[in-house]
Amino acid sequence: MRNITAEYLLLFNAITDAELTLARLREELIFAQRRAEELYLEEEAEGDAGAGERPTLLPPAASPSRQKAL
Repeated sequence: MRNITAEYLLLFNAITDAELTLARLREELIFAQRRAEELYLEEEAEGDAGAGERPTLLPPAASPSRQKAL
């Protein structure tokens, strides 16, 4: 059986670390999305009592940051 060379070992470890980091980030994003949805629903429930209207958001294609990129 052939030995694994140093460059392949380095690459394998870097890929493994990146996969673990991405998995952690995915979990953090899912948590943030769930929390944001909870906050939105809480505010919406409070807003039903007449607290005022929510501002209208622009669609993603029309947002200022995306227009600069185009």
